[in-house]
Amino acid sequence: MTASRPRILVVDDEPQIHRFLAPALDAAGYEAERADNAADGLRAIAKRPPDAVVLDLGLPDMDGKQALQKARAFYDGPVIILSARDREMEKIEALDLGADDYVEKPFGVGELLARLRVALRHKVQQAGGEPMVTAGDVQIDRILRLVSLRGEPVRLSPKEYELLVRLADGGGRVLTHRQLLTGIWGPAHEHDVQYLRVFIGQLRQKLEADLADPKIITTEPGVGYRFNAD
Repeated sequence: MTASRPRILVVDDEPQIHRFLAPALDAAGYEAERADNAADGLRAIAKRPPDAVVLDLGLPDMDGKQALQKARAFYDGPVIILSARDREMEKIEALDLGADDYVEKPFGVGELLARLRVALRHKVQQAGGEPMVTAGDVQIDRILRLVSLRGEPVRLSPKEYELLVRLADGGGRVLTHRQLLTGIWGPAHEHDVQYLRVFIGQLRQKLEADLADPKIITTEPGVGYRFNAD
């Protein structure tokens, strides 16, 4: 008996997106499902929850962020946002509303598939937890609350450790400035982006081999940061 393929629901009103993505998802081992508007997408999610959703922000019947918010009331699977390049604030708002990641239009299928793999892997990790996280020469031992670089312990302040673990728990997803600031320092600090940059800089000083080209904690300009685990 063969296992069923992961089902990916693509919610987009552009026929060319479906013509482009359906064969690419099929070739990558996924079962592609189609919805041309938010209402059909929400019904499909409620009727038979997919393994992941690819959701366009520019839908004809409902704002994509509103559709995401409605979906999150009953769906906890990965949601990858499709967005136009000139709508950066909408991407940030969508991430804050519960999207797992985003891909900018126009996009390459390889990038979308990579984002899907990360989101699906993160879903599995959430179910079982990851006691040890590795990124290059860096190891985070969640049980002992120890961080090491090439086998040597790294001294972190409590806030530095909390920030590093929160980034690592993102499972390769981008976490917005607001998500990090409110999650660690509280709602009163949601706009203190420079404060966050200082802590990111301190972590990079202690963990990155090349500060000019960081590999472990990377910046999503104007949006937030990613932790790139192995």
